[in-house]
Amino acid sequence: METVMNILHVVSAVFLIGPMAILPMTAMRSLRAGQHAQVASLAKSTQIFSLLSLLVVVFGFGLQGMYSIPLTTPWILYSIIAYVIALALNLFLVVPAMRKAAADAGNGETRSYPQIAAGSGIVALLLLVVVVLMSWQP
Repeated sequence: METVMNILHVVSAVFLIGPMAILPMTAMRSLRAGQHAQVASLAKSTQIFSLLSLLVVVFGFGLQGMYSIPLTTPWILYSIIAYVIALALNLFLVVPAMRKAAADAGNGETRSYPQIAAGSGIVALLLLVVVVLMSWQP
């Protein structure tokens, strides 16, 4: 059962958290190209993938329980903290900025672009920290 749970955890991380990190960067390209409808669609997709990424956490807690690893183990605790910050940034900064940029793009304004760029960059770095901690397990 541990193998199945481990596979579910890793596969869901790849296919759910990957798009969560990459879609805002695609939205920036669409914003530069003036494709505001595409930006709105990517904002919705980013929100959906961000919420679905909670499945990775559920599978991770399942693994933690199976292996009897305490939650206070530093690499697990730091990974959870980094993920929660990344999720919050995506849901409360990046997605709203993408929606605003899509609405403003019709006016020729791109004031939300720096928020999308900075927010998605920080999210990507935080998720990279999670990957390193999950792989290295110091």
